[in-house]
Amino acid sequence: MVQNGGTMKKSTIRVTIVSLVLILGVVGYYTYLSQRSRKASADATLTKVQSILSRDLKKDYPPSPKEVVKYFTELQKCLYNEECTAEEIQQLGMQARGLYDAELLEINPVDDYIPRLKGEVDSFHEEEKRIISISLPASLSVDRFEEDGFEFARLYCRYKVNEKGDSSEMQIIYLLRRDDKKLWKIYGWERADNVEMPEE
Repeated sequence: MVQNGGTMKKSTIRVTIVSLVLILGVVGYYTYLSQRSRKASADATLTKVQSILSRDLKKDYPPSPKEVVKYFTELQKCLYNEECTAEEIQQLGMQARGLYDAELLEINPVDDYIPRLKGEVDSFHEEEKRIISISLPASLSVDRFEEDGFEFARLYCRYKVNEKGDSSEMQIIYLLRRDDKKLWKIYGWERADNVEMPEE
């Protein structure tokens, strides 16, 4: 009887230990999942500005003219639609410059470019404007040509802008040039209605 009682006590202790281990395991796993969920939530709450700035252009440069312009328009939407700090405007502007052709950079020195960009952003907000959408063409609609020994690409981009409740559309022509590293860089842009296109 005593021996059986001892065996029962040992069994009870074993069951208790196993139960504790299981409970600790469940609690530990739950804690791990909670921390992982919190981390995922923190990642998900990255602002649009932080998200767009996280791209490293040295390692992940857009591979085609369309993708270059697509990323550039994403930077524009952050600049003009988000409530950016002065530091964020500078960071977005510097990121945009990473897409610019050497000649475009030369005629837009950074000391002039950043203050001018801040002024344009402030003016856009004061006029209560917002970019509603930006439509890029299909890749097949990108016009590629050669001139003066350089490869160029031209594409049309449609902007829809809201100003104090009224929406309007405009078309921008982007011109890109391929550099010596075979990267497509923005050579310039202009409103389509200001450009007289050469006849085919």
